[in-house]
Amino acid sequence: MISLAGLLSTKVTIGDPSPNKKRMIRESKKGLKLSFKPYDLQLKHAFTLASSTRTTTPVMLTQIEYDGLTGYGEASMPPYLGESQTTAGNFLSQLKLDQFTDPFRIEEILAYVDQVAPGNMAAKASIDIALHDLVGKILGQPIYRILGFSPEKTPNTSYTIGIDTPEVVKQKVLEADAYKVLKVKLGRENDKEMIEVIRSVTDKPITVDVNQGWKDKNKALEMIYWLKERGVLFIEQPMPKTSIDDMAWLTEHSPLPTMADEALQRLPDVKKANGVYSGINVKLMKCGGIREAHQMLLMARSLGMRTMVGCMTETSCAVSAAAQLSPLAEWADLDGNLLISNDPYKGVEIINGKVTLNHNPGIGIVTK
Repeated sequence: MISLAGLLSTKVTIGDPSPNKKRMIRESKKGLKLSFKPYDLQLKHAFTLASSTRTTTPVMLTQIEYDGLTGYGEASMPPYLGESQTTAGNFLSQLKLDQFTDPFRIEEILAYVDQVAPGNMAAKASIDIALHDLVGKILGQPIYRILGFSPEKTPNTSYTIGIDTPEVVKQKVLEADAYKVLKVKLGRENDKEMIEVIRSVTDKPITVDVNQGWKDKNKALEMIYWLKERGVLFIEQPMPKTSIDDMAWLTEHSPLPTMADEALQRLPDVKKANGVYSGINVKLMKCGGIREAHQMLLMARSLGMRTMVGCMTETSCAVSAAAQLSPLAEWADLDGNLLISNDPYKGVEIINGKVTLNHNPGIGIVTK
């Protein structure tokens, strides 16, 4: 496989980054120019999890300009992650990216960004995504191709059905007719009702995300056996991330794979999750972007763990960025942009339920 860092350290002319001319890959005398703005995503339906309900999601949209090209990035900040447009704006305001005159020094730039302040992973992801988009545009190639991935190997994506009344759940399932896998949010007192309502209108495969909602391992195991009989593929974060021993016991006895989500954030967490969960759900907003997510997926595969690429509620910018890595994953949950009504970008598409990458350079998005 081609190393992104290795390729980006080689100064050559590759591809056709614009319709009008070949671009020599060179170091500009001017530094990178960062800009950002807050943006509120409007959800098509109220989104209910085990612990909360919301109708909007705050994001920060970023841009990095260099030599006439612009890379786009995004930070999505659901409340449970502890970030906000204010914290993201404060962090991004501290960055002095104009000190860097070569976007191909991506390792050096991201190392600098990571050490400016702890945490702020979504804000850091917005820089990582914009940098990858930028260098892909300079090279005239999509990121998945630079990384050596086959676009034909992308998985189907699940479509999320949030916790709601039976009537609304049925409506959501009907709206998801184009998708081959449904992701169902559980973790409240009506878990069985949710599944039974869905099964009354479809026999599609289901994945389940409990968002740490189950507290008793024995009851959780009983529920997993019940879910297996109803066509569920795997269980995502069934118990609190702090219940490590109970979670390891549940994974050992579970007839279905268990996937770490809230219990997993960055690269060191992959080894910690091994033996506690069957696999990992990697999200750019938690780990800081494409670079680290790539490393996490490779490590999980080397450990024999199951792999999944997920997302928050996001625009097509961050979802398309995550989709560049989807050929590495067994499962995908890349529907965040499909749940909103005001997406400012167009990028990755879902065709016949499958994550379908385009040939546009970088992360593959265009502005509407």
